[in-house]
Amino acid sequence: MNSIRDHAAPTPLPWADGAYSIKRHGVTLTNCDSEPVQTPGCSQAHGVVLVLRVSDLTILQVSENSAAHLGLPPHELLGCSIALVVADEGVWRLRACLEKEPIERNPLYVFTLPARDGTAALDLTLHTIDGLAVLECEPAAPHETLAPDYYALVKKSVARLQATDNLADFCRSVSDEVRTLTGLDRVMVYRFHPDFHGEVVGESRRDDLDSWFGMHYPAEDIPRPAREIFKKIWVRPLPDNGAPVMELMPLVNPDTGRALTMTHCALRGASVMYTEYLQNMGVAASLTLSLLVDGELWGLVACHHLTPTHFPYQMRAACEFVAQVASLQVRAVEQRESLAYRLQLEEAHNRMVAQAANASGLASMTVSTPGLLDAMNATGAAIFHTERWWLVGDTPTEAQLADLKVWLESRAEYQSATRPVFATDSLVREYPAGAAFSAIASGVLALPLARNKGSAVLWFRPETMQTVHWGGNPNDKPLVTGPHGSRLTPRRSFELFTESVKDRALPWLRVEVEAVLRLRVLIMELVVSRADYLAVLNVDLTRSNEELDAFAYIASHDLKEPLRGISHFAHTLLDSAVSADVAAHERLEGLLRLTQRMDTLLDALLHFSRVGRATLLVEPVDLNEVVEEALEMVAARRQEVPTTIRIPRTLPTVLCDRTRVREVFMNLLANALKYTDRASRDIEIGWRDDPSGVPAFYVRDNGIGIEPRHFDLIFTMFKRLHGRELYGGGSGAGLSIVKKLVEQHRGRVWLESNVGEGTTFSFTLTTPASS
Repeated sequence: MNSIRDHAAPTPLPWADGAYSIKRHGVTLTNCDSEPVQTPGCSQAHGVVLVLRVSDLTILQVSENSAAHLGLPPHELLGCSIALVVADEGVWRLRACLEKEPIERNPLYVFTLPARDGTAALDLTLHTIDGLAVLECEPAAPHETLAPDYYALVKKSVARLQATDNLADFCRSVSDEVRTLTGLDRVMVYRFHPDFHGEVVGESRRDDLDSWFGMHYPAEDIPRPAREIFKKIWVRPLPDNGAPVMELMPLVNPDTGRALTMTHCALRGASVMYTEYLQNMGVAASLTLSLLVDGELWGLVACHHLTPTHFPYQMRAACEFVAQVASLQVRAVEQRESLAYRLQLEEAHNRMVAQAANASGLASMTVSTPGLLDAMNATGAAIFHTERWWLVGDTPTEAQLADLKVWLESRAEYQSATRPVFATDSLVREYPAGAAFSAIASGVLALPLARNKGSAVLWFRPETMQTVHWGGNPNDKPLVTGPHGSRLTPRRSFELFTESVKDRALPWLRVEVEAVLRLRVLIMELVVSRADYLAVLNVDLTRSNEELDAFAYIASHDLKEPLRGISHFAHTLLDSAVSADVAAHERLEGLLRLTQRMDTLLDALLHFSRVGRATLLVEPVDLNEVVEEALEMVAARRQEVPTTIRIPRTLPTVLCDRTRVREVFMNLLANALKYTDRASRDIEIGWRDDPSGVPAFYVRDNGIGIEPRHFDLIFTMFKRLHGRELYGGGSGAGLSIVKKLVEQHRGRVWLESNVGEGTTFSFTLTTPASS
């Protein structure tokens, strides 16, 4: 086993001692995520940063450009009181702010330092962090410049935002209102997707600029460290993208021994990666606002200007307020928008379940209107119910669905007692076998209908395969040579780039997941009520069948006695009839034939009624013995025409009623021997695996065959397809009795036939095999 010493120690970063500086180290970056953006060690050139000891307001650090704005170089400021810069009155105001205002990580305007000795007037903002006071000095707006009425502008902006009903209009309004406040060339609302790539969902711009609305940008364009900062601040100004950065002196604070955290500084120096990114787009100044929902970064308001500009504190404060209002409002707008969709889903689901109740089955949800696809934004759906699949739209095959269902039933979320639902927009990531049908079912939303019942409903969404408009190739990360060698830079191409999203569908919305959970409750209520209704019907049907069987037995039994009398009287008349009276003789013979046929029909009816009333004696039965007994019972008919009987493989032993199953084989063999016009008969008795999972037994012949239109008719009591004297006659009750005996075993009987070629009768006995 390798020891720790076997691995080479990672190369230490140049700023491993904590003294990072954009100016010194920014050009050496190879990965955005590695940059300590919260401690950049530099400020922007248009203002000055001073770091003060809170207890005595001594200057501990200052940006290197202090002489240009304060008239004093850093070495004359360090270690001195801030009174050297703001005078005693200024010290008093700073003290009051420190003692009374909520400035921890929250910069507030304190006062404006008047112009002096050739320096411009400066707006001063103050905040505290890590036990230090950070004073930022920025040029104030010239007195001759008439400042806008930001209060009136913000009031109008808030009113307009609150009036929007949908997210698209809301994002458009946000970009319009911020552009009105700032007067910048382009303002965009940039929304993050779950994988943190961004999309421009709102835009306001100069008419001569190309639209970037709808474009997508890879997550790397706003890396994780930058996203973390935007979760903590509302406004990020960069008035001159081309200006140099000014390093703090010293880089490490002498009191704390650490670099200054500049997260909340308006003058925080911008990463070289970010400034080059803007330069590649032709942007000279930017203002970025955060949009936060429940503490998470929902998106950004990205403002661009093609020339350097000025962002006075009052403008930034107005924009910050709009960003806060927009953050509160975006959730409400999303909820209003989802409410309409939720109501649409609920109405469709209620109507769908009502139709299923009237149609006596869930299968109607795949064929009715509204159906599963009308109620949900999906391209395919499947229901597994009553041991079979019902499909609508584009779905995987039944075999693929069966495997997927087994996998779903092993998922913990699918078995949840409170929210039994599985939802994914990329099935392949969790179920590799889904790659076989990802084109039609990359997205899956599934839920069981009843615990331990196996029933389920699934919806499918295809692989997105839609054209996504990227602001440059998301996989293109060119390296260029910088002052310190090759390093990663932002992409230099922002032409339209299209990419098909592979193995991923549109994500399922929360409102859709909640809607299907409510649908599950409706379906379960329907199934329970339907089960109760069927239970009552089964009781009534059982009673009716028993009464009908009893009636058939009594009626046929009681009719036998007068029929015997008619037959005896006809014989007497025939014996005493005058031989010369030929017509009378023929009529009496016809009467005897009718009484004999009536007697045969009554015998069949009696037998049929006994079959319905008898209780099955279920036991393990060797079907090989049963078939041998059945063949003995039809042995006489086998001798009429040369007959070959084949049994390809040994029959199994099953749980059944031996006498009843023997009668089934006997009736089917009798039919196979009877209905033929060939010189020789070929009959096969066998079994095969049925799709239902139980053995299917069959008797196949080479007889006259049956037309498909008669397939159901032949199981009707006393129904013959041929004249009563053809093919040996008979009552027409044999197949009716076969059907009843098979159904008593909870099986089914069916046939396959070609006229002139033969017929195969198949049946199942759903009692489990015992060996």
